[in-house]
Formats: sequence, structure tokens, C-alpha cells
Amino acid sequence: MTYSVKEMFLTLQGEGVHAGRRAVFVRFAGCNLWTGREVDRATAICRFCDTDFVGTDGVGGGKFADAALLAAAVVGHWGPEPTRRFVVLTGGEPMLQIDDALVDALHGEGFEIAIESNGTIAAHPGIDWVCISPKAGSEVVQRHGDELKLVWPQAGIDVDAIEQWDFAHHLVQPMDAVGQEAFNRDEAVAFAMARPRWRLSLQTHKLLGLR
Repeated sequence: MTYSVKEMFLTLQGEGVHAGRRAVFVRFAGCNLWTGREVDRATAICRFCDTDFVGTDGVGGGKFADAALLAAAVVGHWGPEPTRRFVVLTGGEPMLQIDDALVDALHGEGFEIAIESNGTIAAHPGIDWVCISPKAGSEVVQRHGDELKLVWPQAGIDVDAIEQWDFAHHLVQPMDAVGQEAFNRDEAVAFAMARPRWRLSLQTHKLLGLR
């Protein structure tokens, strides 16, 4: 299988339970909830995405002919340090491309594998850390995992229903929307105050000027 990657880089995880942890990010091209083109945003299922996942022209991106080549590229970004290797597979929607070969290759290089997914495709059972961010209007099939990340405010989400899903951690994150930053932050704070199960998560990589 050929893997299409928009970009790949070494950074600190900016969100969620692993915030602050050194990680290689692999952003896969493509998503099943939006084409990534602005002309299609208004009719997409997910209309608030703040990420460019179109094409393979980003830093570290490209087409990788097999899993071994992609895993080798991840190692190259991590460097020689052999301990606590951590890779975050994101997108777009990474489960459109993740398969047995890639999971085996990354594990073979000593990486703990995390995924950030919209949950509309079942997560590969070999993934070590499953983070699901549900989008209103989509059918979420991956209803268990490690981290449930709710972007807020988001009209059409049945919070009472998703609280019944089997996740170890519940995080609410202010929606990144130009001109609405303060309002969305206040709404997310109010959400966490009203629902003690949930914890506020901020996009600290943006606050720090990291990718």
C-alpha cells in the first residue's frame, strides 16, 4: 500500500492527556468528512476543521511506497534516542490509511502509536492510544478508547449520549474560530464547570508557536 502523508514533523503534543510530550506527528492526507477545499466547506459534515490535509506537499510529506519506508521516515524525525518513542497519526482522517503493515512497522521501531480520529472508522486494534473527536452529523462507530475530545461549542452533538461511551478521559476543547476565540473559550470553560467528568484542554502548541 502507498501511504499519502501531508506532513511529518517532530514537536510536542499540544492537546489532551499527552500534552507536552515529545512526539513525531504524521498527518495523513484526506478525510471522509470534508474534501479540505474551501469551496466545499459549507456543505461538509465537518465545517470547522483548522488543518490543511490536502495533498502531500507539506514539510516531511510525500508518498511512501510501503510501511517500512514510512516507519523509517518517522525514525528519522525522532532521531537516535531509543526511549519513549511516540508517534501521533492524525489527519484528515488517519484510519483511511492505517493498516496492519504500518502498525507492525512502527511497533517494530519501538514506537508507541497514538491516533487522533473522527471515529467514523473503527480504530486498528494495535493502536496504543485512541483519541476520538466526534463531529456532529457523523456516525461514530469507535465508541471506546483512551481519550474523547469534544470540540466546543458544536451544535447538534448529544453530549448526554456520548458520555455513555467507554473512554478513560473526557476533554473539552474550545473551537478554533477566527473572531470567536474568547466566546468559545468561555463556553468550553462553562461546559467543564457544569460537567465534572470533563476536563478543559487547550491547544498549547498554538499558544507556544509550535506546529
